[in-house]
Amino acid sequence: MSATLELTQQLIRHASVTPVDGGCQLLLAARLEAVGFDIHHLPFGEVDNLWAIIGDSGPLFCFAGHTDVVPTGDRQNWLSDPFDPVIKDGMLYGRGSADMKGSLAAMVVAAERWLALQS
Repeated sequence: MSATLELTQQLIRHASVTPVDGGCQLLLAARLEAVGFDIHHLPFGEVDNLWAIIGDSGPLFCFAGHTDVVPTGDRQNWLSDPFDPVIKDGMLYGRGSADMKGSLAAMVVAAERWLALQS
C-alpha cells in the first residue's frame, strides 16, 4: 500500500465533522514535525488552524487545505461506515477521501519525500 493511501485512510478514521478536528491535525503535525517542521496551532473562532513551517528564507512554497468534512447525513444511507475507509474495485471510499484528506496525505508524503532527498 502506498504511503499516501495509508495516511489517507488514517485521516478518514478521524471523524472530523466541522468544527471538530477529531485528531487529524495532531496526526499531520506529528508527521511533519518528525521531518523538521516547526508546528504552530493558531485558533480562529471555533477552529484551530495548523501551521507547519520549515526553513527561514525563500523561495517559499505553501500547501493549504482543511481536515474538516461536512456531516454525513443519515448514516443508514451509507453502504459502509463513512469513517471506516474501504477500498473496493480500486477506489477508496470514506468521508473526506476526495475533499480533502487524500490531498492532505499527498501533500505530507510529498514533503516528507522531498526533504528526504535534500539530506
